[in-house]
Amino acid sequence: MVEFSKLNAADFVGEDDELDEEPGEVIESAPPLQVGEEREINSLGLTKKLLKRGIGWETPEFGDEVTVHYVGKLADGAEFVSTRDRDKPLIFNLGQGQVISGLNHGIITMTKGEAALFRMPSELAYGVEGMDGVPPNSSVQFEVELISWITVVDVCKDGGIIKKIIEKGEMMGPPGELDEVRVKYTATIDDGAIVAKTPEDGLEFYVKEGHLCPALPKAVKTMKKREKVNLVVQPHYAFGDDKKDSNTSFRSFPQSSVLRIDLELVSFKPVVDVTGDSKVLKKILKEGEGFVTADEGASVTVRYTAMLEDGTVFDKRGLDGTDAMEFVTDEEQVIAGLDRAVMTMKKGEHGLLTIKPEYGFGNAEVKQDLAIIPPISTILYEVEILDFIKEKAPWEMNDQEKIEACKRKKDEGNLLFKNGKYRRAGKKYDKALDFVSGDIPFGDDDLKLVESLRVSCWLNTAACCLKLLDFHRAVNLCSKVLDVESSNVKALYRRAQAYMETADLHLAELDIKKALETEPQNREVKLLQKSLKQLRAESNKSDAQIYTTMFSRMTKDGSTATKRLKIDNVENNNKPLEEVIAMELEKTARMYS
Repeated sequence: MVEFSKLNAADFVGEDDELDEEPGEVIESAPPLQVGEEREINSLGLTKKLLKRGIGWETPEFGDEVTVHYVGKLADGAEFVSTRDRDKPLIFNLGQGQVISGLNHGIITMTKGEAALFRMPSELAYGVEGMDGVPPNSSVQFEVELISWITVVDVCKDGGIIKKIIEKGEMMGPPGELDEVRVKYTATIDDGAIVAKTPEDGLEFYVKEGHLCPALPKAVKTMKKREKVNLVVQPHYAFGDDKKDSNTSFRSFPQSSVLRIDLELVSFKPVVDVTGDSKVLKKILKEGEGFVTADEGASVTVRYTAMLEDGTVFDKRGLDGTDAMEFVTDEEQVIAGLDRAVMTMKKGEHGLLTIKPEYGFGNAEVKQDLAIIPPISTILYEVEILDFIKEKAPWEMNDQEKIEACKRKKDEGNLLFKNGKYRRAGKKYDKALDFVSGDIPFGDDDLKLVESLRVSCWLNTAACCLKLLDFHRAVNLCSKVLDVESSNVKALYRRAQAYMETADLHLAELDIKKALETEPQNREVKLLQKSLKQLRAESNKSDAQIYTTMFSRMTKDGSTATKRLKIDNVENNNKPLEEVIAMELEKTARMYS
């Protein structure tokens, strides 16, 4: 429109440029306007009078495409422009310099269907130049009705994919990189020619694998279920930067074409990376109930169909007359992939698991009831969790139940430790500690037993940490024991082991010395002391070689340190220089130990 295209400097005031506050800030911080009430809505003199209340609370943003009716008048009431006369509303994008600044900043405060009167100084209107029917430096007023607006999103923030939301979606979404989506679309180029179209019921693809053109998965990741949009896609997002990115069906069309896609996200199935390495993926076919998952140690009941990638079924449970499967999670009663996935599922959830060999049957050929599983097979489980019973939490138990639960978990950990399953054993000990945590109050009669159980679990967990090379945690756990029992030989012994592994030899020697003061004949501690001496000797030898290299470079300079070493060497019957340095280092170590 001619009357809206004549712009002045104020037309280009952005959201953060010359305004003291964000547009609409006064309205947001003050009570809502009542019909007939007028208020200044920014520091540049723009005022708003509410004529008719709109629907809801949502307002458009800069960049959105709005549809409005307006009537423009001078301060004396003389009309200079109107869409009402033509009965044709104006459609434009907010904040894009298509209308005067005062209208941009006024309309972003309006709700759908609202009518308002905006009064603005010349700086927010037509400035010193004026326009047809508007003298220079004139204040003006606009009566505006916001009929509707379409949210516009710059998907990649570079203008390459512009998304107009035609119909808002549901709460579910947006989909993630791993998810499987079902979409409907029609893609056309500038002349209206259709270049691609889905079947009536749409089609499915995985977001990470892409489809049609580079723009489609990028746009889909910003959408909600049932959302309908119109995409305007520039060539580099439509046809790709090279041939491998381009859809073969596009090659007959000019590669400089702008692509327009009417797109609907019909539905999507979330895909969860259960193990974090993409080797156990769970596609949710049906959401479960509530928010609680089976978790570790739950007694679960499931039904499933297990198959190879080619669809060959090798096992069924709870279907076709077979009994459902019952097992306890995190107890290695089923393959690791199924176990880990079920622990993430809710009651009633139905999912499709894709399990790589590392979490399935590995390199072995396995004979099942219905088929043989070849070595290194990726397998699929379509599984539904029918029910589960979680272990009682500590807060649900009385003192005696907590103590018994702690003993039971500790015994389970001991058995796992004997079988070399140190990681799982450590988890059992951690679980046992949950039942006797220092945050849980116990009666006086139980305190001694509870403290003994804590010490035992700390020591056992430290033993697991040593096996798993987690030396810093081993030190922390042993220190907890020594805070309670300062002369506990097992804690001193295991902490000394950890210190030796982290090259804290002096601290290791202190723990060994204290342990031998308590138990002078302890064979294991003596053997550790011997190992420590060997480590010290090796460390001193290594240090000596380093210093020998240093001093050999200094020999030419005739330094005092070199001369001193030569004198010491004479006193030591001209032994090799490395040996002299090692002896000096050993003297120093004894001095500080």
